[in-house]
This record gives sequence, C-alpha cells and structure tokens, in this order.
Amino acid sequence: MTLKPLDIDLDYLRQVLVELLDIPSPSGRTDHVQQYVGERLSALGIPSTLTRRGALSACLPGPRQTGADRAIVVHTDTIGGMVKRLKENGRLELKTIGTHSARFAEGAHVRIFTDDLDRVVTGQVLPLKASGHRYNDDVDLQGVGWEHVEVRVDEPVEDIAGLRALGIDAGDFVAFLPNPMVTPSGYVKSRHLDDKAGVAAVLTAFKAVVDAGITPTVTAHLLVTVTEEIGHGASHGLDPDVAEIVSVDAAVVAPGQQSRENAATLAMGDGVGPFDYHLTRNLATIAREHGVDLVRDVFDYYRSDVAAAVEAGAHARVALLGFGVDATHGHERTHLDGLRHLTQLLCLYLQSDLVFPEWDAEPEGDLADFPSLAVQPAGGDGPREGPIGID
Repeated sequence: MTLKPLDIDLDYLRQVLVELLDIPSPSGRTDHVQQYVGERLSALGIPSTLTRRGALSACLPGPRQTGADRAIVVHTDTIGGMVKRLKENGRLELKTIGTHSARFAEGAHVRIFTDDLDRVVTGQVLPLKASGHRYNDDVDLQGVGWEHVEVRVDEPVEDIAGLRALGIDAGDFVAFLPNPMVTPSGYVKSRHLDDKAGVAAVLTAFKAVVDAGITPTVTAHLLVTVTEEIGHGASHGLDPDVAEIVSVDAAVVAPGQQSRENAATLAMGDGVGPFDYHLTRNLATIAREHGVDLVRDVFDYYRSDVAAAVEAGAHARVALLGFGVDATHGHERTHLDGLRHLTQLLCLYLQSDLVFPEWDAEPEGDLADFPSLAVQPAGGDGPREGPIGID
C-alpha cells in the first residue's frame, strides 16, 4: 500500500486538546476523562470497551483476519496531589501523585474533590512563608519541597474541624488547574500537556484515517491508559495479537536534548533502555520519505506506557513518538506545528505494514528466517535481502 499524507483537522485537534485539559484527571480519578474519550471515539464510529482498572480499548480493523496487530498507546491521567493531612491552621498538607516538583506547584490553583460529588472546593498551593510583609527575606530562604507548601482553602476555615465540616478528609484528590492558552503564534501553554496533547493528536489521526475512508493495512488497536504517571501504564489491556506498540507521550525539550516544540520526536531510548531497533528506524524512514519534521532523541529520567507493558510481559516491539514539550511536569509548553507533524506521522504509520509482517505473524520462528540481517549485518556473507533497507 502506498502511504499518503492525510488532511489533518487542526481545529478538531485544538478543540479536543482544550476540552481534555479542562477535565481534571490525576491518576486514580480518571472516569470522567475516559468517558470523554469514549464519546469522541463513538462519534467517529469507533466502538470502545473499558477494563476493570479503567483503561479504554478501541480498534480500527484491518483487512487481515489472522496474523499480528499493532497498538497505539496514550494516557489520560496526569500528575496531581492527594490530601495527606488536615492541618491545625485550616490548610492542607499534600502528597504528590506522580513525580513533580513543589517548585512548580507554588501558586497553582487547585480543585479539591470531596466524597460529596456535588461539592468541589477550590484552593491554592502556597509556600508556608507566603507573605513578604510578614517574613521579609525569609520568603526566599525557605526550602523547596512538598513539606514547604500547603493548600490554602477558599472557604472561611481556620482549623481541622472546619475542614471536616467542608467534607474534606485525607485521601481526597487535588487537581492542579491547567490554565490553557493557545497563542497567536501557535504555542500551547498549559499544565498537563503530558499526555493530553498526545491523546488529542492520536484522536485526530484516527479521525483523519476514518474521514479518508482508509482501511489500515494492519489492525490498529488504541489503548488509553490511566496510571502512566504512577508507573503502571500499559501493564494490562493490550490485545495478545499486538506485535508492535507505539506509545505517544511528551518529549523533553531542554538543554542537551534534540527535541523541539515545533517537531515530532522519535525516542531511541529512555531511562528504562533502548526502544526496538527495527521499529524505531522504520518510523524514521516513514517520516523522512514523507516530509515529516522528526528529530531523534534519548531521555535520561523518563519512562512511558510501553515500559510498563514490557515489564508486564508484552511480547512486542516497542517505540515512542513524542511532541516536544518545554518544562515538562512544570509550566509546560508545546507548539501546534509539532502536534501536526506527530499526527501526520501517526496517519502514515497507520497506513503502513508491520516492520516484519511475515515474521511477526507468529510469536516465534526459526533463527535462520529472522530478517534482521537486512539492517544488522552478521557473518562473513554480509547483508542479505530483507524488508528494511539502510541508505
């Protein structure tokens, strides 16, 4: 099948992204956002199911009834907080959900979700010494850490009894408000772009394939996970026929990294280890041949959905595509151009065949038949013919 770039509905991508960002979904409290994604898929004519643990699974069927499939994996859960303790001064001590620094939490507006579904209490994260007129230079001398901040509740409350009267208790979820903004020049600024921008890009790619009337060469599963930020990720919910898994997540824009906000990123390795040699280079070839702005990168302090999938025993090739994000897990920013390039690459990948379609049709095969010699020459005879070539 000849791959062709598809029309990308950028208005849809932008709308879905903003709507996703507006739904609080710290890990552990994700039912609402999963309902939203399911409704978006249903509007595209794509049915979905939900696992006991809340992961959403959908599928674009291919023409083959047997053989191996592929999966795109994204996550809707975000970093956040949980009430650790009610404080004697009527404020709240926080425990983090996911890994993020209190440095970027200071000043954040939050929602506190009590067990009463009709009551959501707002508040703000402040350093313990928040008044310059009271503490003077001591404001700048206090440390950085979750033990140095507290949540000021937007209600007339001054003690633990007052907090309890509001229905607040230990274990209540605290969501950091995203405050999204799309600038005239195309920058998207918001908390929780990781990974809601990725979800928006994937939904837009699936929409482009459906709108174009294209049947994917290979059955394409979509797995939307809800525990990536706490390390569980795609540890369950993958179809057993999946031979290739591509995770979509935030790419790190920072000194020493090649990722850019206005380009897609192909991660070659992360804190867990290298991604699949053959699948990563196949994705790079697709991008190069079709004019997708794609950079390669390696991340140190990073793991994604596929790390959990591999650790759980997934028998598949894995790769990671990203959108460049500046200040990840902080005051995040990306660009619509990077999301456009990522979406187009996903559209092309969904039209392509597996890296090794015949070999990967079965979970194992004879060593002599393994076609990797096309890209990793071995033995005195050198390279031989295979499905992937190296220029």
